[in-house]
Amino acid sequence: MGHGFSQSIETGDQSMNAVADKDYEQFKQMFFQLTGINLSLYKEDQMKRRLNTLRIKREMPSFVSYCLQMRKSDQLLKECLSRMTINVTEFFRNRQRWDVLESKLTALLSVKPRISAWSAACSTGEEAYSLSILLSKYLQPGRFSILATDVDEKVLQQAHEGIYLERALESVNPEERDRFFRRDGLLYRIDEKLKQPVRFLRHDLLSDPVPGQFDLVVCRNVLIYFTNEGKKRIYRKLSESLNSHGVLFVGSTEQIFHPEEYALKPAETFFYEKG
Repeated sequence: MGHGFSQSIETGDQSMNAVADKDYEQFKQMFFQLTGINLSLYKEDQMKRRLNTLRIKREMPSFVSYCLQMRKSDQLLKECLSRMTINVTEFFRNRQRWDVLESKLTALLSVKPRISAWSAACSTGEEAYSLSILLSKYLQPGRFSILATDVDEKVLQQAHEGIYLERALESVNPEERDRFFRRDGLLYRIDEKLKQPVRFLRHDLLSDPVPGQFDLVVCRNVLIYFTNEGKKRIYRKLSESLNSHGVLFVGSTEQIFHPEEYALKPAETFFYEKG
Protein backbone atom coordinates (compact mmCIF):
# COMPACT_ATOMS: atom_id res chain seq x y z
CA MET A 1 0.00 0.00 0.00
CA GLY A 2 2.86 2.32 0.92
CA HIS A 3 4.50 1.56 -2.43
CA GLY A 4 1.29 2.34 -4.35
CA PHE A 5 0.86 5.55 -2.39
CA SER A 6 4.41 6.71 -3.24
CA GLN A 7 3.80 5.86 -6.89
CA SER A 8 0.65 8.00 -6.93
CA ILE A 9 2.57 10.91 -5.38
CA GLU A 10 5.29 10.54 -8.01
CA THR A 11 2.71 10.44 -10.79
CA GLY A 12 1.05 13.53 -9.33
CA ASP A 13 4.37 15.37 -9.18
CA GLN A 14 5.12 14.50 -12.81
CA SER A 15 1.69 15.74 -13.83
CA MET A 16 2.19 19.04 -11.97
CA ASN A 17 5.62 19.49 -13.52
CA ALA A 18 4.18 18.88 -16.99
CA VAL A 19 1.51 21.54 -16.37
CA ALA A 20 4.17 23.97 -15.08
CA ASP A 21 6.40 23.31 -18.10
CA LYS A 22 3.48 23.86 -20.49
CA ASP A 23 2.59 27.07 -18.65
CA TYR A 24 6.14 28.43 -19.02
CA GLU A 25 6.36 27.40 -22.69
CA GLN A 26 3.12 29.25 -23.40
CA PHE A 27 4.43 32.23 -21.43
CA LYS A 28 7.59 32.36 -23.59
CA GLN A 29 5.49 32.49 -26.75
CA MET A 30 3.22 35.22 -25.34
CA PHE A 31 6.20 37.19 -24.02
CA PHE A 32 7.85 37.07 -27.44
CA GLN A 33 4.65 38.42 -29.05
CA LEU A 34 4.52 41.17 -26.42
CA THR A 35 8.18 42.24 -26.37
CA GLY A 36 10.01 40.58 -29.27
CA ILE A 37 12.36 38.99 -26.71
CA ASN A 38 13.05 35.28 -27.30
CA LEU A 39 13.40 33.70 -23.86
CA SER A 40 14.30 30.36 -25.47
CA LEU A 41 17.80 31.78 -26.07
CA TYR A 42 18.31 32.57 -22.38
CA LYS A 43 19.44 29.89 -19.92
CA GLU A 44 16.10 28.50 -18.83
CA ASP A 45 16.69 27.46 -15.20
CA GLN A 46 18.28 30.80 -14.38
CA MET A 47 15.64 32.89 -16.14
CA LYS A 48 12.67 30.83 -14.97
CA ARG A 49 13.82 31.04 -11.34
CA ARG A 50 14.26 34.80 -11.54
CA LEU A 51 10.88 35.44 -13.16
CA ASN A 52 9.10 32.93 -10.92
CA THR A 53 10.20 34.86 -7.83
CA LEU A 54 8.65 37.99 -9.31
CA ARG A 55 5.48 36.16 -10.40
CA ILE A 56 4.92 34.84 -6.86
CA LYS A 57 5.62 38.26 -5.38
CA ARG A 58 2.89 39.70 -7.63
CA GLU A 59 0.55 36.85 -6.60
CA MET A 60 0.01 35.57 -10.14
CA PRO A 61 -1.27 31.97 -10.21
CA SER A 62 0.60 31.09 -13.43
CA PHE A 63 3.08 32.48 -15.92
CA VAL A 64 0.31 32.82 -18.50
CA SER A 65 -1.84 34.92 -16.16
CA TYR A 66 1.26 36.98 -15.34
CA CYS A 67 1.83 37.74 -19.04
CA LEU A 68 -1.85 38.60 -19.52
CA GLN A 69 -1.52 41.18 -16.74
CA MET A 70 1.69 42.56 -18.30
CA ARG A 71 -0.29 43.25 -21.47
CA LYS A 72 -2.47 45.59 -19.42
CA SER A 73 0.21 47.17 -17.22
CA ASP A 74 3.35 48.94 -18.45
CA GLN A 75 4.59 49.02 -14.86
CA LEU A 76 4.43 45.23 -14.53
CA LEU A 77 6.14 44.79 -17.89
CA LYS A 78 8.96 47.21 -17.06
CA GLU A 79 9.47 45.48 -13.71
CA CYS A 80 9.72 42.12 -15.47
CA LEU A 81 12.22 43.44 -18.03
CA SER A 82 14.36 44.86 -15.24
CA ARG A 83 14.35 41.50 -13.43
CA MET A 84 15.57 39.68 -16.54
CA THR A 85 19.12 40.93 -16.05
CA ILE A 86 21.08 41.65 -12.90
CA ASN A 87 22.42 45.16 -13.34
CA VAL A 88 25.56 44.95 -11.22
CA THR A 89 28.32 47.15 -12.57
CA GLU A 90 30.77 49.91 -11.68
CA PHE A 91 33.19 52.30 -13.36
CA PHE A 92 36.27 50.54 -14.78
CA ARG A 93 35.12 47.12 -13.53
CA ASN A 94 38.27 44.95 -13.35
CA ARG A 95 40.55 47.96 -13.79
CA GLN A 96 43.55 45.93 -14.97
CA ARG A 97 41.57 44.88 -18.06
CA TRP A 98 40.79 48.53 -18.78
CA ASP A 99 44.50 49.32 -18.63
CA VAL A 100 44.98 46.73 -21.38
CA LEU A 101 42.13 48.35 -23.32
CA GLU A 102 43.89 51.69 -23.03
CA SER A 103 46.97 50.22 -24.72
CA LYS A 104 44.73 48.82 -27.47
CA LEU A 105 43.17 52.24 -27.96
CA THR A 106 46.51 53.98 -28.34
CA ALA A 107 47.38 51.46 -31.07
CA LEU A 108 44.03 52.13 -32.80
CA LEU A 109 44.58 55.88 -32.57
CA SER A 110 47.85 55.56 -34.44
CA VAL A 111 45.83 54.66 -37.55
CA LYS A 112 42.41 56.20 -36.83
CA PRO A 113 41.87 59.90 -36.12
CA ARG A 114 38.35 59.22 -34.80
CA ILE A 115 36.95 56.38 -32.72
CA SER A 116 33.41 55.02 -32.65
CA ALA A 117 32.55 52.68 -29.76
CA TRP A 118 29.60 50.53 -28.76
CA SER A 119 28.88 49.64 -25.14
CA ALA A 120 26.53 46.67 -25.59
CA ALA A 121 24.25 45.75 -22.65
CA CYS A 122 25.42 48.93 -20.94
CA SER A 123 23.16 48.62 -17.86
CA THR A 124 23.16 51.85 -15.82
CA GLY A 125 25.90 53.48 -17.88
CA GLU A 126 29.09 53.07 -15.86
CA GLU A 127 30.78 51.18 -18.69
CA ALA A 128 29.84 53.74 -21.34
CA TYR A 129 31.08 56.63 -19.20
CA SER A 130 34.28 54.72 -18.40
CA LEU A 131 34.86 54.59 -22.16
CA SER A 132 34.18 58.31 -22.37
CA ILE A 133 36.74 59.01 -19.62
CA LEU A 134 39.33 56.85 -21.37
CA LEU A 135 38.77 58.29 -24.85
CA SER A 136 38.69 61.89 -23.62
CA LYS A 137 42.27 61.48 -22.40
CA TYR A 138 43.40 61.07 -26.00
CA LEU A 139 40.79 62.74 -28.20
CA GLN A 140 39.16 66.14 -28.30
CA PRO A 141 35.33 66.39 -28.14
CA GLY A 142 33.82 65.51 -31.49
CA ARG A 143 36.54 62.99 -32.33
CA PHE A 144 34.88 60.05 -30.61
CA SER A 145 31.36 58.75 -30.17
CA ILE A 146 29.87 56.08 -27.92
CA LEU A 147 26.60 54.25 -28.48
CA ALA A 148 25.37 52.60 -25.28
CA THR A 149 22.54 50.08 -25.57
CA ASP A 150 20.46 47.88 -23.31
CA VAL A 151 17.17 45.99 -23.53
CA ASP A 152 15.90 47.62 -20.30
CA GLU A 153 14.56 51.16 -20.73
CA LYS A 154 14.54 51.73 -16.97
CA VAL A 155 18.32 51.31 -16.64
CA LEU A 156 18.85 53.42 -19.77
CA GLN A 157 16.99 56.28 -18.08
CA GLN A 158 19.26 55.93 -15.03
CA ALA A 159 22.29 55.87 -17.30
CA HIS A 160 21.17 59.00 -19.12
CA GLU A 161 20.85 60.86 -15.80
CA GLY A 162 24.44 59.93 -14.88
CA ILE A 163 24.05 60.00 -11.09
CA TYR A 164 25.85 57.37 -8.99
CA LEU A 165 26.56 56.28 -5.43
CA GLU A 166 30.17 56.44 -4.29
CA ARG A 167 30.58 52.64 -4.34
CA ALA A 168 30.29 52.70 -8.16
CA LEU A 169 33.46 54.85 -8.26
CA GLU A 170 35.76 52.52 -6.30
CA SER A 171 38.06 51.95 -9.30
CA VAL A 172 38.08 55.61 -10.39
CA ASN A 173 41.36 57.27 -9.44
CA PRO A 174 41.40 60.63 -7.59
CA GLU A 175 42.41 62.62 -10.69
CA GLU A 176 39.53 61.16 -12.71
CA ARG A 177 37.11 61.72 -9.84
CA ASP A 178 38.07 65.40 -9.59
CA ARG A 179 37.97 65.97 -13.34
CA PHE A 180 34.89 64.05 -14.41
CA PHE A 181 32.52 63.99 -11.41
CA ARG A 182 30.73 66.52 -9.25
CA ARG A 183 29.84 65.53 -5.71
CA ASP A 184 26.24 66.20 -4.67
CA GLY A 185 25.72 65.06 -1.09
CA LEU A 186 26.06 61.26 -1.10
CA LEU A 187 25.89 61.12 -4.90
CA TYR A 188 28.27 61.78 -7.76
CA ARG A 189 27.16 63.39 -11.02
CA ILE A 190 28.89 62.82 -14.34
CA ASP A 191 30.35 65.95 -15.93
CA GLU A 192 28.15 67.14 -18.82
CA LYS A 193 31.12 67.21 -21.20
CA LEU A 194 31.63 63.51 -20.53
CA LYS A 195 27.97 62.80 -21.31
CA GLN A 196 27.93 64.62 -24.66
CA PRO A 197 29.65 61.91 -26.77
CA VAL A 198 27.39 59.17 -25.32
CA ARG A 199 24.04 58.24 -26.86
CA PHE A 200 21.72 55.74 -25.18
CA LEU A 201 19.43 53.48 -27.18
CA ARG A 202 17.17 50.52 -26.41
CA HIS A 203 18.51 47.46 -28.24
CA ASP A 204 18.00 43.71 -27.93
CA LEU A 205 21.25 41.89 -28.67
CA LEU A 206 19.38 38.79 -29.81
CA SER A 207 16.66 40.16 -32.06
CA ASP A 208 17.69 43.63 -33.23
CA PRO A 209 20.10 44.26 -36.13
CA VAL A 210 23.51 45.70 -35.28
CA PRO A 211 23.16 49.42 -34.54
CA GLY A 212 26.13 50.57 -36.61
CA GLN A 213 29.81 50.03 -37.41
CA PHE A 214 32.39 50.52 -34.67
CA ASP A 215 36.12 50.55 -34.02
CA LEU A 216 35.59 49.25 -30.48
CA VAL A 217 32.84 47.06 -29.02
CA VAL A 218 32.61 46.35 -25.29
CA CYS A 219 30.24 43.54 -24.28
CA ARG A 220 31.01 42.22 -20.81
CA ASN A 221 29.28 40.09 -18.19
CA VAL A 222 26.07 39.57 -20.14
CA LEU A 223 26.67 36.50 -22.30
CA ILE A 224 26.57 34.28 -19.20
CA TYR A 225 22.76 34.62 -19.32
CA PHE A 226 22.41 33.05 -22.77
CA THR A 227 22.36 29.55 -24.20
CA ASN A 228 25.14 28.46 -26.56
CA GLU A 229 22.87 29.20 -29.52
CA GLY A 230 22.15 32.64 -28.12
CA LYS A 231 25.86 33.31 -27.58
CA LYS A 232 26.71 32.32 -31.15
CA ARG A 233 24.04 34.64 -32.50
CA ILE A 234 25.41 37.53 -30.42
CA TYR A 235 29.05 36.84 -31.31
CA ARG A 236 28.12 36.97 -35.01
CA LYS A 237 26.46 40.33 -34.50
CA LEU A 238 29.33 41.75 -32.49
CA SER A 239 31.76 40.71 -35.21
CA GLU A 240 29.48 42.12 -37.91
CA SER A 241 29.43 45.47 -36.11
CA LEU A 242 33.23 45.79 -36.02
CA ASN A 243 35.22 47.71 -38.58
CA SER A 244 38.35 46.06 -39.99
CA HIS A 245 40.97 45.79 -37.21
CA GLY A 246 38.31 46.78 -34.70
CA VAL A 247 38.60 45.51 -31.12
CA LEU A 248 36.09 43.45 -29.11
CA PHE A 249 36.42 43.49 -25.31
CA VAL A 250 34.52 40.73 -23.42
CA GLY A 251 34.08 39.72 -19.77
CA SER A 252 36.32 37.46 -17.72
CA THR A 253 33.98 34.44 -18.05
CA GLU A 254 33.17 34.99 -21.72
CA GLN A 255 36.16 33.86 -23.74
CA ILE A 256 35.36 32.86 -27.32
CA PHE A 257 36.68 29.34 -27.91
CA HIS A 258 36.56 29.44 -31.72
CA PRO A 259 36.92 33.13 -32.63
CA GLU A 260 37.81 32.29 -36.24
CA GLU A 261 34.16 31.25 -36.75
CA TYR A 262 33.27 34.92 -36.33
CA ALA A 263 36.16 36.40 -38.35
CA LEU A 264 37.91 37.29 -35.10
CA LYS A 265 41.38 36.54 -33.81
CA PRO A 266 42.64 36.65 -30.20
CA ALA A 267 44.50 39.87 -29.44
CA GLU A 268 45.05 39.27 -25.72
CA THR A 269 43.07 37.65 -22.90
CA PHE A 270 39.45 38.87 -23.22
CA PHE A 271 40.30 40.89 -26.36
CA TYR A 272 39.66 40.00 -29.98
CA GLU A 273 40.39 41.78 -33.25
CA LYS A 274 38.39 41.76 -36.45
CA GLY A 275 40.46 40.14 -39.20
